[in-house]
Amino acid sequence: MMAAYNEWMNARLYEAAAKLPAAELAKDRGAFFGSILGTLNHLVVGDTLWLKRFAAHPSNPAALDPVRALAQPTALNQVLFTDLAELRARRDLLDKAIVAWAAGLSDADLAHVLHYANSKGIRSQKRFSSLITHFFNHQTHHRGQATTLLFQAGQDVGVTDLLALIPNET
Repeated sequence: MMAAYNEWMNARLYEAAAKLPAAELAKDRGAFFGSILGTLNHLVVGDTLWLKRFAAHPSNPAALDPVRALAQPTALNQVLFTDLAELRARRDLLDKAIVAWAAGLSDADLAHVLHYANSKGIRSQKRFSSLITHFFNHQTHHRGQATTLLFQAGQDVGVTDLLALIPNET
């Protein structure tokens, strides 16, 4: 469900962002990553870093093969793309990989303790299920910032609640 929500919300963000001129996307708005474009780039950078770590899981998830082929981001504030269409293409690649990867996760995968190093080289060993929770929470946090920045720029993303994707039960 979180993978589907991630993909749905990213599509909404990029549709709203596409209505703005490039100068508005790049305008420093005082956010963590400066601009709308900076925030969207950070989400792609963060997802790439985490998915590359997740690709090292012993189950060797084939769904993450497209991510394995990507260059390793060098900084959390790295601007990978200044062109929104190019950034969206990368976002779409990541979102498709996330949906396919999440669909293949097993209980045994979730119980695994993943050993990894962060971007500062600090080593950690954490339960995979907890890292996945962090992964989706990080996306939601920064998408919330992006929706605020877009709203301030005159673009309403509309409904952003996960509740919109949860089906009614009979």
